[in-house]
Amino acid sequence: MDARLGARLAELRAERGWSLGELAERTGVSRSTLSRAERAEISPTASLLNRLCAVHGRTMSQLLSEVEARPAPLVRAADQPVWEDRGSGFVRRSVSPPHAGLRGELVEARLTAGADLAYDRPPVPGLEQHIWVLDGTLEVTDRDTVHRVGPGDCLRLRVWGPTRFRCPGPEDTRYVLAVVLP
Repeated sequence: MDARLGARLAELRAERGWSLGELAERTGVSRSTLSRAERAEISPTASLLNRLCAVHGRTMSQLLSEVEARPAPLVRAADQPVWEDRGSGFVRRSVSPPHAGLRGELVEARLTAGADLAYDRPPVPGLEQHIWVLDGTLEVTDRDTVHRVGPGDCLRLRVWGPTRFRCPGPEDTRYVLAVVLP
């Protein structure tokens, strides 16, 4: 998966005619980190992928679906792609991966107690998100507003600026993220 993802990231950069230096300026990520990600020497973090998705105008799910096999209308649980950012304690399962012609998708996400994910920008401005917490507690910061979301609660928002997802603990958090492109 990391090799296919790295190759796709290199393709996207080449399609725009950007050097590693130009991409580094646009994302705020060092050239060496970008190069290592493209060569699959490192597994990109959620934050790094978010920055890359933002400059390429894609959601993380769209990018990950581009390196997966063609999506089928019925996705069996055993076939749902899982991506993990071990360093941050974030696990993401594409329950209904993106599909050409559809604007929505479902993601099951898990954050370990204490996990804290900060995104400096949305992957697509105006992205609609519905966050339904199944287990644990999730703190979602949308720009300057902090929302504490508990089991059964659903937070709806459009993402225009920085966001943060934090699991305050003591238990892990499991939630469903419905993503709808503008």
